[in-house]
Amino acid sequence: MMIDPPIDKLIEKADCRYALVCAISKRVSAIVTQEPEYLKESGDKPVTLAAKEIYCDKIKIVDGE
Repeated sequence: MMIDPPIDKLIEKADCRYALVCAISKRVSAIVTQEPEYLKESGDKPVTLAAKEIYCDKIKIVDGE
């Protein structure tokens, strides 16, 4: 169960749940392949890190992506 960031607040960042899942999966893929040091330094799992970035508005979810 995801507690941080809160899922009910995270859902508000996207138009629908599908868009949120797609955005998180794209960011996870980018983190794992392109930024392994960033992942290692954070100490979080890739999905948690991507969710936190979206929650903190570091990553924006855009229609059509």
